[in-house]
Amino acid sequence: MLDPASTRRVPDTPLAPPTRTPAAPAGSPAEPVGRGRSAAGTAAGSRPRMILAMLGPAFVVSVAYVDPGNFATNMTAGTRYGPMLLWVIAAANVMAVFVQYLACKAGVATGRDLPQLCRTHTPRSLNRTLWLQAELVAMATDLAEFVGGAVALHILFGVPLLPAAFLVAAASLLLLTLAPEGRRRFEIVTAGLLLVILAGFVYQAAAAGAWGGALSGMRPRFADTQSILLTTGMIGATVMPHVIYLHSSLARSPARSSGEHKRRQLRAHRSALLVALGIAGLVNASMLTIAAAALHGTDTQETLEGFHAGLGTVLGPGAAFAFALALLASGLASSGVGTFAGQVILRGFLGRRIPLTVRRLVTMAPPLAVLSLGVEPTQALVLSQVVLSFGVPFALVPLLVFTARRRIMGDLVNRRVTTVAAVVVSTVISVLNVLLLVRTFAG
Repeated sequence: MLDPASTRRVPDTPLAPPTRTPAAPAGSPAEPVGRGRSAAGTAAGSRPRMILAMLGPAFVVSVAYVDPGNFATNMTAGTRYGPMLLWVIAAANVMAVFVQYLACKAGVATGRDLPQLCRTHTPRSLNRTLWLQAELVAMATDLAEFVGGAVALHILFGVPLLPAAFLVAAASLLLLTLAPEGRRRFEIVTAGLLLVILAGFVYQAAAAGAWGGALSGMRPRFADTQSILLTTGMIGATVMPHVIYLHSSLARSPARSSGEHKRRQLRAHRSALLVALGIAGLVNASMLTIAAAALHGTDTQETLEGFHAGLGTVLGPGAAFAFALALLASGLASSGVGTFAGQVILRGFLGRRIPLTVRRLVTMAPPLAVLSLGVEPTQALVLSQVVLSFGVPFALVPLLVFTARRRIMGDLVNRRVTTVAAVVVSTVISVLNVLLLVRTFAG
């Protein structure tokens, strides 16, 4: 069970709870594993069984790639430019798989997550700076999730925005109680919510005939300056810093694991990532192609409520309901993921942990305050993406540096070609996020 003592310094253990296991041999670090199946401590078995064990963490991470912010950017792209920017989603998904694979690699090779590696291998002042920006990222993530969930409740049931945000907060607290003694049930529920999102968009895609002519959008090109700026937002906000931290923790392997077992785990994580982020990529592509088929060329307002209304007008109430339900599932699932990521951030950078319910109450306060001030939902989403964009380089650069150091990674250190690819991807994403910031503040 997660440590119940508030802000109490705790040992570097995985999210999964400890069990009563024999003491480790002298000289080897004690590394408790969770009850039942743990991604970090999966026993040696067949490759399919190991991949299945890694699917839970992969599904948890993939939720971040279909959060309410993705709804806004992808639907806007389809509404403005038809299927033309579909290639952007494909490129962004490839980058996401690569970055999350590196996060897995760090956890498997070192037995530590990225925040813990920062605490161990960076000066104290730099570590505290990294922690502060990571906390801001966690709060910005909550803002997007609360906005999406609140808008969905408003659309579905007519609940005013602020009370709807409090209902989302209560639902997220309830979701966290599903994992009082580990994360397996949380992973199952999160995967279920991801399937709800997928089903909602598959239904809308069928109603819109969305995939007809979609392949034309796989040829890289732009229409105008605005399409370049929109591409910047779509790719620049693809990699979510909080799930880089989280995935490196979920993938942690006990230090006593053999090199061969770690390599098998890493291959299994890679396969699981391809499945889970493949589903997330399909959802994102469906968002864009549905908007392209149903809303392109119309005067639809480019807000979440406007997209819902436009789908209802063109495709009927069934498609509009599926959109709102998928948005609600996205907000609920990503809120729980954000809370677990926040726990990893606090424990890793500072070596401290607080109860998840307390963590949830603290991090939900700023988003609720923003909404209580009457900030328009779409503007709130833009604000959250700005903060997330600011945090991306602070996660990517340490990840790149640590995975390229043999004394940290051992035999799983990045090959030269992997390091070069990581530098290219990190540079592209970081530059695009800087451009997104400039675009936001410069108008």
